[in-house]
This record gives sequence, structure tokens and C-alpha cells, in this order.
Amino acid sequence: MEVQRNISEFILLGLSDDKNVQIFCFLLFLLCFVALLVGNSLILISILCSPLFHQPMYYFLSQLSFLDICYTSSVTPKLISDLLQGTKTITYDYCMFQVFTMHFFGSIEIFIITTMAFDRYVAICRPLHYMMIMNRTKCNFLILAAWVGGAAHSFPQLSMTMHLPFCGPNEIDHYFCDIFPLLKIACTDTYMTGVLVLVSSGAILLVIFVILFLSYAIILLTLRNHSVEGRHKALSTCASHISVVVLFFGPAIFSYLRPPTAFPEDKVLALFYTIIAPMFNPLIYTLRNTEMKNAMRKVWSHILFSKETYS
Repeated sequence: MEVQRNISEFILLGLSDDKNVQIFCFLLFLLCFVALLVGNSLILISILCSPLFHQPMYYFLSQLSFLDICYTSSVTPKLISDLLQGTKTITYDYCMFQVFTMHFFGSIEIFIITTMAFDRYVAICRPLHYMMIMNRTKCNFLILAAWVGGAAHSFPQLSMTMHLPFCGPNEIDHYFCDIFPLLKIACTDTYMTGVLVLVSSGAILLVIFVILFLSYAIILLTLRNHSVEGRHKALSTCASHISVVVLFFGPAIFSYLRPPTAFPEDKVLALFYTIIAPMFNPLIYTLRNTEMKNAMRKVWSHILFSKETYS
């Protein structure tokens, strides 16, 4: 059955129509995006160029940093450009591309965060079996599974969105293309599609969040049997992970685990999981992590020393 589509582009209403607010948001999000790129690139390069790459926790962290860059880059450059130029149109094809990349990289990131929680669970609750359980082959398999899971989630989302007919209004009350705002302007009954999105996105988010919550609860209970030094180190690592989980999952669950409709507050909440959480991830993971800070210091000192030698 041919999909009816009389429009070739959408209009993104963005965050605000006020020029002063737009200028402020442009400067703010430009700084946030630069900080995000620099912070995650520093972590990624530091891990790849140091022995930490062979440790499962940092191997997964390098994947998370790479995904943070990809995930945010699918939305933020367009947002910054719209705020600067004042034009907020987006072609139909680019809109579908945003829907796909947001769900693709976002779901992979969720699976990677889950994998990192599993890694901490094994390291703290089964330390004697850690190297056997989390060997490089199994780590590669978990990374591959995360990417396959991301594809399995995002392609159906894209398919559902592309089958929506658009024949009337083309104004999207958001700063990027997402399924719920698109359902609002589709010229058909979108109730079942909304329910499918709720189940495939919201319910999965909630289930994974509960699993993460239970895993960290078990870890915290297990720490009672550890030494004071071991407890402090484990708590420091887990605190970083829990901060990332809350910052990413909280707004995302609220956005997707509810009746299929769009609210003005969605735009503010989306800022948390599209820009703010990925920007703070490098700071959260390195602020209290001595190994990470030492590795960054050694790698970048070596790089700077090499440049001075050749010059």
C-alpha cells in the first residue's frame, strides 16, 4: 500500500521564537557541543593509546565515548545551525535519518551502559572469576551484541515512521525529528503506532533501568564484605556509573514511557539525554578515577613531547 506524502520538508519549531533566547541557546549549546567533543575525544584517545584499553571497564568506556560523539552529532549540529541562521526547515529524508540515528546510537549506548554495569557486577561480586568471564573475546561479543541490538531496535522504528502519511501540517514542535512529534502531525490514526513505540522504547528503557538498579543494589550489598580501601574504590566507580544511568535514563523514560503524545516539556527533557548527559560523561568518569587521569596525563604528555621533539 503506497504511503501518502504531500510534503517534502518539515518545520522544526525549536526551543523558542525569541531572538535573544535563540542567541543565548546558540552560544550555550555551541560551548556544550565543543566540550562534549573535546572531553569524549580525550577519553577515547587516552584509552586507545594506553594499557587501559586491555581492561574491560575502559574498553567499554571507550565505546561509550565514541557513541556519545555519534549520538549527539546526529542532532546538535543541526540545532546549533538553526539557532544561528534562524531557518528551521528539515527535509523529509534528513528527518528520517535523524529518527534512525537517534534510536540507533541511543539504544546502543543503553546496551553499553548495561554492559558496563554487568562488568562492575562481575568485578565486585565474582572477583576470582573476573578475567575468565570478562575476557576480550566475550567483551567483543558484548559490544557486537549491543550494535546488533541497536539495529534491531532502530530499523523497526524507522519503518513505522516512514509508513506514516503526511498530508497536512508540517510543523514539528521539537528541535529534532522524533517519533512522538511526528505522530502528532500524521494524517491517520496513530494510536497503535504510538503503543508500539511505547512498548519498543519506553518499556525496554524501564526494564533495563530496573535491571541496572537491581545490579547496583546487589553490588552495594556485596561491598559490606570488602575492605575499607576496596569499598571506597568500588563505590567511587559505581557512583560514576549510577550518575550516568540517572542522568540518561530519567528523562528518557519520562519521554517514552507514557501515552503516545507530545508535550512542550519534551524539548527540555530531551536536552538531558541528547546533550547534557553525553557532555558530563567524560567529567563523571574521570573526576574521581585516578587510573583514567594518570593515563590521560601520560598519553598527552607523550604526544606533546613528541611534537616538541620533531619541531
